[in-house]
Amino acid sequence: MAVKKNGEKYRCNICGNECVVTKAGGGALVCCGKPMELIEEGK
Repeated sequence: MAVKKNGEKYRCNICGNECVVTKAGGGALVCCGKPMELIEEGK
């Protein structure tokens, strides 16, 4: 899933790592070799 907005929150379903987007660039976030899951929409 491509990052679309600042403020989006993502989580890795393998290790539990979470991150919040501070500058959306359109790329996909990957952790532990798998795409991260969007858990909260950006503002």
